[in-house]
Amino acid sequence: AALKDIIASAEANPQTLVIIDEIHRMKKDIQDYLLPHVEKGRITMLGITTVNPYHSVNPAVRSRCLVFKLDSLTDADLNILLDRALNFLNLKFILTNEARDYLVKMANGEARSLINMVEAISFAVKDEKEITLEFAKEIIQKPSINIDKNEDNYYDTLSGLHKSIRGSDVDASLHYLAKLLMAEDFLPLVRRLYCICYEDISLANPAMGPKVRAACEAALELGMPEARLPLSSIVIDMALSPKSNSSLLAIDAAIKDIKEGRSGNIPLNLKNTYSFDPRQKPYLYPHDYPGSWVKQQYLPDPIKDASYYHPKESSKYEIALKERYEAIQKAKKSYKTLL
Repeated sequence: AALKDIIASAEANPQTLVIIDEIHRMKKDIQDYLLPHVEKGRITMLGITTVNPYHSVNPAVRSRCLVFKLDSLTDADLNILLDRALNFLNLKFILTNEARDYLVKMANGEARSLINMVEAISFAVKDEKEITLEFAKEIIQKPSINIDKNEDNYYDTLSGLHKSIRGSDVDASLHYLAKLLMAEDFLPLVRRLYCICYEDISLANPAMGPKVRAACEAALELGMPEARLPLSSIVIDMALSPKSNSSLLAIDAAIKDIKEGRSGNIPLNLKNTYSFDPRQKPYLYPHDYPGSWVKQQYLPDPIKDASYYHPKESSKYEIALKERYEAIQKAKKSYKTLL
């Protein structure tokens, strides 16, 4: 009702500015209600959100708006804000340089957090004329941690963890893990670790899969703060592990063929039931042949020579796979069985 009243009053006041805080919480049907009024210029809408508007605001509404991203405040910005807060609150004490630096660092780019810290110190002050680092640490014991699993920064941090493990930077991996642990929601983290394991490590270290699973299950059972122990161990292991994306490239190449129509009928000898087709060749059981391999066609005729997997020399294990692969490719061209 209040929104309808504002829209009604805007008929007579076309310069009406409607500010909607946390617009991501507004139901989609209400966003749709605003659309014609924004489109016709009856109101100027200013939506404020901590969530990516490309995910949380209706595309039709968003397309009629300009999107501005506000970055975290710099230390210089926070120092200016700190002076303003001290003057506005008419506080009589002064902060030592060390105390100022500490408060700015603990605010972590958040203006509200810095103001709250100044107010907390003002309530604790008695006769002190100077606030030292020790006094500030006694009052402000924890930093402002801007990590919320429902907001972009959480997934940005997950991305930072993923790319750091992929890049074998163990220190950066631990840094982003520590930030994610502060959110105390392990399911997105666990899913990402599974993904990293099979996307970026994969055949270079196939033993990593069970190890990641065991560490993640232990973390879920332990909860915080003990969950940090198995997660730290596995992240270090993953970051320093050999890497290979050959299996990812292989399946993506196969999927690309399917999507682009490059396939065909399954060879008759591979079908589940015998069709009594005179063209059907008998299925050759590989285990009856040396090396458990025998030359026969597996791919459909149109793509019978397709090649998807291209092994890398990422570790002893994948080198062994490469040697086996090359032996099979050679046998296909010259022999009926592996020698």
